[in-house]
Amino acid sequence: MKLLIMSDTHGDAEVISRVCSYYPEAEAVIHCGDSELPYDHEALEGIERVRGNCDHGTDFPEEKVFQIDRTTIFVTHGHLFNVKSSILSLTYRAKELGADICCFGHSHILGAEKINNTLFINPGSLLKPRGREEKTFVVVEIEEASYVVNCYTDDHELLKTMRFER
Repeated sequence: MKLLIMSDTHGDAEVISRVCSYYPEAEAVIHCGDSELPYDHEALEGIERVRGNCDHGTDFPEEKVFQIDRTTIFVTHGHLFNVKSSILSLTYRAKELGADICCFGHSHILGAEKINNTLFINPGSLLKPRGREEKTFVVVEIEEASYVVNCYTDDHELLKTMRFER
């Protein structure tokens, strides 16, 4: 099973559509906020999406929790959890929700780590990355015993692969 995860596209509908075209077989496409598009914009159709601090539509939920197979996925932008300082508050919320995977953005910094049996993923930014030049997104392959996190540039060049036990 594949999850396509992106964030912080800040008004660039074209990059959302382009990245989605790389993975038409993804079981879920996730946008972690700051799309700066209307909730019902065609580029966001079929995408699990949340409100970022730069999204002003009231249609966007602050958080989204859903399941695919037996995997619970929690999505939030991160600004309400002060993720630019620490993800401690976010870890508490993920635990409270029983999340297996937590997807968030806001910092524009690409990263993945496993904390207390939850995989935390920040796909970076597809418009204004921080800490690197490349604009990034993530594809997570959920396998029986592991998560494979593949980090890509907006041009679909593989930057790195990380494997985490489930």
